[in-house]
Amino acid sequence: MARIRAGQGILRRKPIEQIEEGGAEERLTRTLGLWQLTAIGVGGIIGAGIFTLAGAVANGTAGPAVLVSFLIAGVASAAAAFSYAEFAGLIPKAGSAYTYGYAVLGELAGWFIGWDLLLEYTAIVAVVAIGISGYFNFLLGETGAQLPAWMLGAPGTGEGHQVDLFAALLCLLIAYLLTLGIKNAARFETVVVVLKVLVVLLVIAVGFFHIDSANYSPFFPYGVGGAFTGAATVFFAVFGYDAMSTAAEESKDAQRHMPKAILYSLAISMVLYVLACLVLTGMQHYTEVDPESGFSTAFKSVGLGALADVIAVGAIIGILTVMFTFMLGVTRVWFSMSRDGLLPHWFAKTHPTRHVPVRVTWIVGVASALIAGFLPIGEAAELTNIGILLAFVVVCVAVIVLRYKRPDLPRTFRTPGMPFVPAIGVVFSIWLITFLQWQTWARFAVWFLLGLVIYFGYSYRRSELAKAEARARAGIEEPPPAP
Repeated sequence: MARIRAGQGILRRKPIEQIEEGGAEERLTRTLGLWQLTAIGVGGIIGAGIFTLAGAVANGTAGPAVLVSFLIAGVASAAAAFSYAEFAGLIPKAGSAYTYGYAVLGELAGWFIGWDLLLEYTAIVAVVAIGISGYFNFLLGETGAQLPAWMLGAPGTGEGHQVDLFAALLCLLIAYLLTLGIKNAARFETVVVVLKVLVVLLVIAVGFFHIDSANYSPFFPYGVGGAFTGAATVFFAVFGYDAMSTAAEESKDAQRHMPKAILYSLAISMVLYVLACLVLTGMQHYTEVDPESGFSTAFKSVGLGALADVIAVGAIIGILTVMFTFMLGVTRVWFSMSRDGLLPHWFAKTHPTRHVPVRVTWIVGVASALIAGFLPIGEAAELTNIGILLAFVVVCVAVIVLRYKRPDLPRTFRTPGMPFVPAIGVVFSIWLITFLQWQTWARFAVWFLLGLVIYFGYSYRRSELAKAEARARAGIEEPPPAP
């Protein structure tokens, strides 16, 4: 094996040609096909965006132009998706934005985005679990059943309330499914995503016959600016392919399938989002749309109240797949960081027969369960925003840098409109970051400082590239690659 020609210090990076899978104990199994990957991507994108955000933005921010909000957010997200697609075909390894940043911008940049995504993805799993718990409580109320207050609902909302047990158990259930092996887990995800899409199509098909075109006027009641403000809100409903791309090392033909799966999942989701928005604002005037349960109230308003329960079930199914995709994402990022030596190798050990990182999966499952069980949804949600946007910035910048530094690399997909398309992704992400509250920045600063302590106290000297530098200085040949 050729000696790694890494840079020095925090700017060191491993040439893309030398990014390798680990040995037998640190290797994932390539079993996922194109449509399984696409299902994971759709599962991560479609969730609360249709069932909650669409109504909220239509009612108070954009009116019928909420569909324009989704289109604007979709265009901005597509700019990043093209960048992810190019990298996924070029570097078909686990880790997604962490791996891309590490290979192109250096070790510190890789550590920075990887450490950030560990918190962001885990928090997203917890937030989604809390959201499902709310829908489950609604369905129980419809049947007349009721669980004790201490085990269902946001902590602190009632006397004697201790923990959101349902949300915590959901996190542990998803962790268990992921430990069964990626093949079995992906089959479950694919089936559930198909059910979710069928529910959305049912809502669109039935609602289409109850559209009153008069409800579309005025189309921009809050001005064009309202549509752009709405885009900043719904943007968080149009990513998810980023977490799916962490599974590149478990794809049968990642170089061909990953770019397609990223773009297919975003395209499918955007079509469903736009059609759902047309139906929602066509069935009810935007001033009457319920910001919390838009479709349920819309169908009740036209005498189809029985469909509300179906929508609630669809929302639960839809949000469950989001949990799956993002827990898959965080475990693969953690696995990759550990295999690179930035975190202890103990975390990178995979199951001897299932070939999945069981240790980190259970750690993430328990951590997300604790967040979901003991934090109100508002506080948990504030942990999820900034990391994804920073990941988009890193990936879009990195794809520009690599295109001009290494135009010779074989690419199965090339980002169109270089460098303007990825630049749009950078600008839009930075613009959205300006909408974040100072509390979000404060929490991020604390997590970032903790990460710096760990990096310079442990990772800087123990990473695989640091060891390669030490061997190079000592004139020791690189060891052969693990079998």
